[in-house]
Amino acid sequence: MNILLAAINAKYIHANLAVYSLRAYACKYIEEIEIAEYTINQPVDDILMDIYTHRPDILCFSCYLWNISYVEQLIREIPKILPDTKIWLGGPEVSYNAKDMLRDYPGLAGIMCGEGEGTFLELMEYYHAGTDVPEGASLSQIPGIVYRESEGNIQDTPPRPVLDLSTVPFVYEHIEDFRNRIIYYESSRGCPFSCSYCLSSIDKCLRFRDLELVKSELQFFIDHEVPQVKFVDRTFNCRHDHAMAVWRYIKEHDRGITNFHFEIAADLLNEEEISLIRSMRPGLIQLEIGIQSANEETIREIRRKMDLDKVEHIVAEVRENRNVHQHLDLIAGLPYENYDSFTKSFDRVYSMRPDQLQLGFLKVLKGSLMHERTREYGLVYQNRPPYEVLSTNWLSYADIVRLKKVEEMVEVYYNSGQFRNTVGHMEKEFTGAFAMYSTLADYYDRNGLFRVSHSRISRYEILFRFLEEHTGRPDEYVQWLTLDLYLRDNVRNRPQFLPENKVSSDEAAAFYKSEEEERRYLKSYTGYDRRQMRKMTHLERLSGSLFLFDYRERDPLSGDAKLYIIEDQERKIDNEFS
Repeated sequence: MNILLAAINAKYIHANLAVYSLRAYACKYIEEIEIAEYTINQPVDDILMDIYTHRPDILCFSCYLWNISYVEQLIREIPKILPDTKIWLGGPEVSYNAKDMLRDYPGLAGIMCGEGEGTFLELMEYYHAGTDVPEGASLSQIPGIVYRESEGNIQDTPPRPVLDLSTVPFVYEHIEDFRNRIIYYESSRGCPFSCSYCLSSIDKCLRFRDLELVKSELQFFIDHEVPQVKFVDRTFNCRHDHAMAVWRYIKEHDRGITNFHFEIAADLLNEEEISLIRSMRPGLIQLEIGIQSANEETIREIRRKMDLDKVEHIVAEVRENRNVHQHLDLIAGLPYENYDSFTKSFDRVYSMRPDQLQLGFLKVLKGSLMHERTREYGLVYQNRPPYEVLSTNWLSYADIVRLKKVEEMVEVYYNSGQFRNTVGHMEKEFTGAFAMYSTLADYYDRNGLFRVSHSRISRYEILFRFLEEHTGRPDEYVQWLTLDLYLRDNVRNRPQFLPENKVSSDEAAAFYKSEEEERRYLKSYTGYDRRQMRKMTHLERLSGSLFLFDYRERDPLSGDAKLYIIEDQERKIDNEFS
């Protein structure tokens, strides 16, 4: 029998953990099971043709917000070209409206609801004899499915008991198959919280993978020098002993290569955990912290438990050591949050100085409590995935449009990390951070700069013109723009607004000759001569001092070049000056 597990990912670098877990759990049929991964950037016809070349007897799709529209297009067409193929769906995007999906798509055989490993294994046992179903076998005996009977009737079975997470085999033994891709890993399932906008809150059975298994699998990633492992645990630090054991292990066994990403609740961190985090190698871990809103009424309404004052304090404690990338999230469109309230939420979270601030928009997910309260909250949202909010009782569509434009400015001028010093000084010109990004968005709007593909250099030129209009003192910002520009790349074609480099050829030649002889700064350039060093670094005179940008040695968090200021009293600085 030929079984195909199909995943349509958002990007090539993503790997679909679900389909690999299904195949690993049904290991006794592994010779019959193939995996095909596609992306939403591929034409649907190309995916359709590839599936046809596999000619599966059973075809299973993993369904999520980002791919459900592609899956729906495919399951309309596949029965026409592969009429004997049994098509099954699974995943969060079909688990809560399974009967509707079967009614809308007659070519479907069934849907696996909730956790899929045990269900998929039992389906394989049901189908494994080929075209002959084993005597006495019935789909009605498989928990956790909605299926179509031979007569066309739609039936469902009771939910499946939750799985012991330690029984799921490790899926990355052939790590070479995942080269240049992000590795997703789970050490727990379920969530202890009940946030009304999130489907994770429905799975109340919080389970943890055996720690000895976790440690051996983490060692595998470390030994194979995997660049990044993203834990998909919904609240990784909800159990102190588990979090400490994992963090202590990766610190003690770190080989300086692998980065580990965790989604946490910051206000659950205690002093022991914070102390351990602060002692880690810069870049060993990164933390994603969902704050969502600073409006207390909103937080209560969405059933989120959070001490924002404590979050603020802990984010500052972690940031102080400058060794951990922190990513903070906000959601626009939540109940009781109007435009002014969201402005205050934004300014408060921005003041925590995260490495990234994600301004997201509410997705009204089927099966969530938020979806059930659509009428109460006046929620208007898109019919197509990801079902993003258009307006609420508190936020108009015009407000959403304004926030979308602010979001783009935050992505370009803050989250990119390319304008850190310039933006830090720009903030002094405005009443708050939100006002700054909003004013910048208005400038883009007036000048027709949205929906245009801009180069990095053009973004600097736009920012210079904006400063010229808004402050009338753009020359005051030239040094900051220059600093930001060269911290990232040794740019050969300077923007038009920048004056010529004040470092003469003779001065540069003398500096690199001295470096070749003494290695006062470029100590890691052993074996390179002065010409090579000159190509791999940059000299710039700013505020009367000579700045040396070293592109071989970069900040592990920001990616900025190592920076030296060379003056009478020589000193090294960490990528910012005042």
